[in-house]
This record gives sequence, structure tokens and C-alpha cells, in this order.
Amino acid sequence: MTEPTPTTVLTVLTTADTPDLADALARGAVEARVAACAQINGPVTSVYRWEGAVETAREWQVLLKTTDRRYADLESWLTEAHPYGTPEIIATPVVRGSAAYLSWVAEETAP
Repeated sequence: MTEPTPTTVLTVLTTADTPDLADALARGAVEARVAACAQINGPVTSVYRWEGAVETAREWQVLLKTTDRRYADLESWLTEAHPYGTPEIIATPVVRGSAAYLSWVAEETAP
């Protein structure tokens, strides 16, 4: 009998231009079970190049916790739900963490 392959947990960062949008993205992703939880931080100041000009904007960061198995679903959900033409969606693997917490993330995002 082989042991199941461990699930990799990811943190996924996106941004929103209002606290209401940040809340809607966080709450919607958790309700859709593509993220186990989300944290909203902000406001932050973002400086970026867009269409040839350097821009500055006030944004809220949304940090979502999901698994590698659910990442594609989360990315698709965020792309559809987000009003930005090119939303920031960056995933980072969690290399260490509490076994109980990591298991909880996997359970909460199971399809």
C-alpha cells in the first residue's frame, strides 16, 4: 500500500482597489472553497508601470490559503471575479507549517 502524496499548501496574493472589493474577493473565494481562508491587509501603496507610465495607487492586499490541487480553480475564480484587466495573482508554496493547519487548509478546499 502506498501513502498518499502530500498536498502542497500555497499562499496566493492578489490586490484590490477598495476594501469592499478585497472583502468580496476574500469572502467569495472561501465560499467557493477555492481558498480555506483569506486575510486582508491595507491600505498599501503600490507603484507600478502600466501602459508606459509609472502609476501609484492605494490598494488592499488579499492573501489566500489554498492547495496546489486547487490553485487552478482559485486562479480561474479570481480572474473572473476581479475587475482588473490583469489582476495580480502570485502563488508561493508554504515550505513549512503546522501539520494540523496544513491539513485544515487541504480539508477546507477539498472539492
